[in-house]
Amino acid sequence: MQRVVSVVAHLGFRLQALPPALCRPLSCAQDVLRRTPLYDFHLAHGGKMVAFAGWSLPVQYRDSHTDSHLHTRQHCSLFDVSHMLQTKIFGSDRVKLMESLVVGDIAELRPNQGTLSLFTNEAGGILDDLIVTNTSEGHLYVVSNAGCWEKDLALMQDKVRELQNQGRDVGLEVLDNALLALQGPTAAQVLQASVADDLKKLPFMTSAVMEVFGVSGCRVTRCGYTGEDGVEISVPAAGAVHLATALLKNPEVKLAGLAARDSLRLEAGLCLYGNDIDEHTTPVEGSLSWTLGKRRQAAMDFPGAKVIVPQLKGKVQRRRVGLMCEGAPMRAHSPILNMEGTKIGTVTSGCPSPSLKKNVAMGYVPCEYSRPGTMLLVELPSGPCF
Repeated sequence: MQRVVSVVAHLGFRLQALPPALCRPLSCAQDVLRRTPLYDFHLAHGGKMVAFAGWSLPVQYRDSHTDSHLHTRQHCSLFDVSHMLQTKIFGSDRVKLMESLVVGDIAELRPNQGTLSLFTNEAGGILDDLIVTNTSEGHLYVVSNAGCWEKDLALMQDKVRELQNQGRDVGLEVLDNALLALQGPTAAQVLQASVADDLKKLPFMTSAVMEVFGVSGCRVTRCGYTGEDGVEISVPAAGAVHLATALLKNPEVKLAGLAARDSLRLEAGLCLYGNDIDEHTTPVEGSLSWTLGKRRQAAMDFPGAKVIVPQLKGKVQRRRVGLMCEGAPMRAHSPILNMEGTKIGTVTSGCPSPSLKKNVAMGYVPCEYSRPGTMLLVELPSGPCF
């Protein structure tokens, strides 16, 4: 069965039922899974636990996935993202270390300013996406994906050892903090009642250490992965349950799980590493050229620069695009065809959009088919779609 789809202007939406390789039902004792400090809290609140990237996490709670999604868009929701790798890079050569691994301009970050960046390899492929914050406490605070935990940690540790052997001043520490994401249009209003700091002075992609509901040492960052306003709170593990419990006392706040987080990120056009970007995708192909620092482009001093920089002025063979259609939803791995029926690409993420009441997806097509408004076909599985 074929479905007519339209390429949409940039990628301003996003979701997919979580990829089977990362998310599956628990199978009793055979799965040895890590637990966040909120594991028992999730069970007590009706969390339906699944295995995700080696962790036991709630895919949803008592509310339906759609209800959780829409609540986040209209109010705010609390997500446990403690499975993410949180690291601290310290020492006078910390920026040198990070800029030897990522495409962004870390040196230009102001105190407590952060940026989304990419680990890349020498072939120009994306090893992972991450957020780097230049803290006023004299270290870099780095958050990267749980699915790349071992790979990312080894990459950074190897570079630390390399620079230390050169006499450089640099070190790395893995943080055992919990990480909570409060996301939605009322998130700042809800959090403001619990902190002394004025959150109006905390713009997007900046952070500050503050006391939250009496828990000291929390790093609050104005960011998230839902397309909404919100914060991520790195909180000492011992205070995580207290903080989550206090937030839930506000009727604006409901718990949300992996399913809503994934549909929200898809609606917002945000990539899921391993699906939408990977080691065989360059930042230019992945429509992530904006992550490349201008100084870094000129110096061509990041991994894969000899491949990536020429792509900025030249022509790549394919690009990541957003897709939208009516009827049956598009799913990952579905072939994308031109209107003559020739396969030209593949869907990487797709699902029904609770907010738009249409089906949204993203995938890769040749550049000549990437213009917004281009009509294409997507091959859907025969039989019912679930």
